[in-house]
Amino acid sequence: MPSETLSVVVTRRLPEPVERRMQELFDVRLREDDTPMSREELAAAMQEADVLVPVITDRIDAGMIGQAGERLKLIANYGAGVDHIDVETARQRGILVSNTPGVLTDDTADMTMALMLAVTRRLPEGLAVMQTGDWRGWSPTAFLGGRIAGRRLGILGMGRIGQAVAHRAAAFGMQVHYHNRRRLRPEIEEECGATYWESLDQMVARMDVLSINCPHTPSTFHLMNARRLKLMKPGAVIVNTSRGEVIDENALTRMLRAGEIAGAGLDVYERGADINPRLRELPNVVLLPHMGSATREARVEMGEKVIINIKTFEDGHRPPDQVVPAML
Repeated sequence: MPSETLSVVVTRRLPEPVERRMQELFDVRLREDDTPMSREELAAAMQEADVLVPVITDRIDAGMIGQAGERLKLIANYGAGVDHIDVETARQRGILVSNTPGVLTDDTADMTMALMLAVTRRLPEGLAVMQTGDWRGWSPTAFLGGRIAGRRLGILGMGRIGQAVAHRAAAFGMQVHYHNRRRLRPEIEEECGATYWESLDQMVARMDVLSINCPHTPSTFHLMNARRLKLMKPGAVIVNTSRGEVIDENALTRMLRAGEIAGAGLDVYERGADINPRLRELPNVVLLPHMGSATREARVEMGEKVIINIKTFEDGHRPPDQVVPAML
């Protein structure tokens, strides 16, 4: 490779078209298997690379950035969320951070609706009966769930994904409500058919379904804590396709077990893959392995954004998707 070509290290396997294009453009070191890098491997990669391409499972904290080599000038994150990266410390070290916003919106919104339906219509219970061969035929009272048309949906976090969920929910006949750090412009509210609640507590207490669509930041950690979860109606359902840290998972598990919340659909968890084992045992809970953005189209488009960010940086310009602390 030419000496002026950027040295790029990718921490996980990416879709084949993305890896192939990276090999054409950069001096890239790809991951040979799909296991996460250890802390030692990640530190070594940050010592030798001009550009690091991490994923959400790579924790790049202040200590890790402090060990980075002088060559590292860009962390081109493969994903929209950057709560696993200490952006402020990176800025102080003169390291730019970029992400891949906007790519996952529709896929994550689709999965949010899928989880709503799965929980309210008891789809996992029906699947389990069919898979075990225990179904004995139709019955008027078997597997009774609830319709979502006419129900109140509260959206916590009305960014791109929250608004996409609002459009889908309205098409299903749901009444859309939302709480957000900042109120949306009137024309966007009208387009989404959404009612704003300044008080999160008041909104939570009145919703039939609560959808978590806000990012994980210091201010949203355990935003749905035990006190706020107790405000929910006993027949309400909570769905989370955003970040697990927004919900106090232990408190949620206790309330689900006690029947104080009717059900939950979760795609993300407070401690990553270390899920509360009691949560797995509950029939009123649908658990997915972080599949919100798991479409071929989204993962390739994420890679394309990473490549554009790196190539723009290589050409001497700021990456179009640069993240700065003020954005968080």
